[in-house]
Amino acid sequence: MNQPNNPLHGVTLETVVKRLVEHYGWEELGDRIRINCFISDPSVKSSLKFLRKTPWAREKVETLFVDTFSREPR
Repeated sequence: MNQPNNPLHGVTLETVVKRLVEHYGWEELGDRIRINCFISDPSVKSSLKFLRKTPWAREKVETLFVDTFSREPR
């Protein structure tokens, strides 16, 4: 199904986290979104586990991703 108005269509949560970490680094990501999985001994694996169980945190991460990368060409 085509979802032209959904900027996250076809983008996995793992890709979202990895691109944000590449762009900001763990420290700045933890400053922007104050959740422990980005602050205390961060890793992609632990972040994914937390974000999949916590809708409010996932929404914050996805919003930051869209805000950060929506101006870039795909």
